Amino acid sequence: MATSLSLSCSPTLTRNSLFFTKTLPFYPPSFLSFPKTLVSLSSRRRTFTVRAESQNGVDPARHYDFDLFTIGAGSGGVRASRLSANHGASVAICELPFSTISSDNTGGVGGTCVIRGCVPKKLLVYSSKFSHEFEESNGFGWRYDSEPKHDWSSLIANKNAELQRLTGIYKNILKNSGVKLIEGRGKIVGPHTVDVDGKLYSAKHILVAVGGRPFIPDIPGKEYAIDSDAALDLPSKPEKIAIVGGGYIALEFAGIFNGLKSEVHVFIRQKQVLRGFDEEIRDFVAEHMSLRGIEFHTEETPQAITKSADGSLSLKTNKGTLDGFSHIMFATGRRPNTKNIGLESVGVKMAKDGTIEVDEYSQTSVPSIWAIGDVTNRINLTPVALMEGVALTKTLFQNEPTKPDYRAVPSAVFSQPPIGVVGLTEEQAVQQYGDIDIFTANFRPLKATISGLPDRVFMKLIVSAKTNEVVGLHMCGEDAAEIVQGFAVAIKAGLTKADFDATVGIHPTAAEEFVTMRTPTRKIQKNQPSEGKSGSEVKAAAGV
Repeated sequence: MATSLSLSCSPTLTRNSLFFTKTLPFYPPSFLSFPKTLVSLSSRRRTFTVRAESQNGVDPARHYDFDLFTIGAGSGGVRASRLSANHGASVAICELPFSTISSDNTGGVGGTCVIRGCVPKKLLVYSSKFSHEFEESNGFGWRYDSEPKHDWSSLIANKNAELQRLTGIYKNILKNSGVKLIEGRGKIVGPHTVDVDGKLYSAKHILVAVGGRPFIPDIPGKEYAIDSDAALDLPSKPEKIAIVGGGYIALEFAGIFNGLKSEVHVFIRQKQVLRGFDEEIRDFVAEHMSLRGIEFHTEETPQAITKSADGSLSLKTNKGTLDGFSHIMFATGRRPNTKNIGLESVGVKMAKDGTIEVDEYSQTSVPSIWAIGDVTNRINLTPVALMEGVALTKTLFQNEPTKPDYRAVPSAVFSQPPIGVVGLTEEQAVQQYGDIDIFTANFRPLKATISGLPDRVFMKLIVSAKTNEVVGLHMCGEDAAEIVQGFAVAIKAGLTKADFDATVGIHPTAAEEFVTMRTPTRKIQKNQPSEGKSGSEVKAAAGV
């Protein structure tokens, strides 16, 4: 029931105001919408806090058990709770008992990212990459007397031990910050009241940070399928696995099991993987995953799963049936954990899929209830949930109303090869800026010249032709996430292509390509053919 990962937001602003502990400046933030007479007279400043509380659904004369009660001890919930306590608030947080697989009755301190998301996935990525590194090593003179063997049970045992260590660290962080941790299922029974397994707690503010869970479509035989939770904790390694889905979770698990020498088939409904990513990145990663032995089945929609007498599974799609799978995994999306936690009964507005609707300050339709993380379906990434938690703390307890900043949020796909991106795709940039310059590099990295493997790297810069600002940066290749994290600072700061050109590269590295690309691969003028592309390609890129 904790907040999670980690892949969209236009919240509406309400006039509901906040609980402030200090006197506000002469001119309050516009979203508070208080009567002018409230702030025009200095003699009334003492009443400002009381008025703010009352508009936020807080009765200043009432005693509450806590200033903040958080439901969900994932990344966002823990961050908001800890920082709020550090700024003098009395805080409690509730979370379900620990389990590596989430359910209505299990969760764990740390949430999806720590227990069944980012962290365990990355550990399995590390494990799976060794097979490729063994191949690379041959060109560098390494010889092995026998073929290296992988012990799945050791990997899972060591992974689970690390998860226990991390959840213990999260508990200590809460304890050391003075946050009261309550184990159990939290349910909102009033604008200021939470029921945890029969015990009631009152709070000035309630924060919902319960995250989401993977779901499997309702098709015949769905009981034979697994999701990403189960895939991270299987008793044995798949021999042959079908992965349904074309998003980042599907590609990451495809790389994991391929690296561990499973036979991997990926089924996607569209023609290409990673909908929403830059088109050239999509093409490049699919091509290079195919070179590593992953078989993609495009424009195929699953219709049913059947189980044979020998225990093997068959997947029927709109194009036919494939047999002999040991496992069939669905990575077709996640849904918020908002069922049966009392939101409807207190009037919190939600979308049809269960997503909680919030304003720009993470406030719900009930003034005393707030929500952050995947449960709000803005940008579903762990670092974004952390940012939202920080902003909420400033808003509630630091007299500093703060909106989360979703500009230039970097992200990564830990596929093999991995992807790192920040800023706009080419298609988005054409729509937003019209005229853009595209710089690309597609090269064989130094390591591959000796390994003999067909590994390549693709890099891309998208530049506004009018302002020279670099508005998008994309990479697919080894260490993409590490490299793009650094360049994300430059994109966030609004640096120009001239700034990139003036930066001295580090040699020999792949990263230096981002500061040595001098000649545009193509120039795109919206609605006009341009050098490097045909007219139809330009129109397609411009969305016309």
